[in-house]
Amino acid sequence: MRIFTAYLKKELLEAWRTKKIFLLFIIFTIFGIMNPLVAKLTPEILKMSFGDSFPITEPTSIDSWMQFYKNMNQMGIYLFAIIFSGSVNQEISKGTLIPLVTKGLKRPILILSKAIIIYLQWLMSVFLSFGITYGYTLYYFPDDKSAYPWLALLPLLIFGCFLTCLIVFSSTLTKNQFEALLVLIAVIVIGYLANLFEVVKDWNPISLVGENMSILIDRSVFVDLVPSMLISLLLSIILIFSSMLLIKNKKL
Repeated sequence: MRIFTAYLKKELLEAWRTKKIFLLFIIFTIFGIMNPLVAKLTPEILKMSFGDSFPITEPTSIDSWMQFYKNMNQMGIYLFAIIFSGSVNQEISKGTLIPLVTKGLKRPILILSKAIIIYLQWLMSVFLSFGITYGYTLYYFPDDKSAYPWLALLPLLIFGCFLTCLIVFSSTLTKNQFEALLVLIAVIVIGYLANLFEVVKDWNPISLVGENMSILIDRSVFVDLVPSMLISLLLSIILIFSSMLLIKNKKL
């Protein structure tokens, strides 16, 4: 347990020294500020561009949250994947794990520690952007049209767990960051394509980043995502254990 805690601290310190935490803080703070601001200013921009002849509706809190999930489910996910796609293979290629393993660090601990620290950074990023968006949305759009913002966020948090484990797995499986990123993108694209089939949609982890706006308005939709959430958690466990098996046979 002491070795596990020490390596967790090492991973956290590395995230700080490599400026990853700072980079995520900047990116997701900008997202949080932009979401309600874009929703607020879009009608004015359209009015300036097209005049009164263009039909313009008054923005609501729904428009602000729509921007939030658009940014998180598109740019946020891919930026996160790019930043962490070399988390394991880069350390292997640099040889930085050799002294740690020779001093008694178990390779499964390495995998689990990286997954925990990466997921904590995902939670920090999401909650940061969510909190800023939530505050500004209440200020700019004090309506009752977005009834369940916290419930709508839960599927995104669970998808983040799946994404984290997929990042660690792809980084353990491949030799460099570029290959890991290709694996990540391929899995995500396959997930989106699979969602075209209704029989798969209810069990697909990608569904967790597609129905957030529906849950925001109607909480009954949340129940439909329970199978996807359970599958995502199960796949996360499988990916982590697969990563542990892969790292055991990796030449450091």
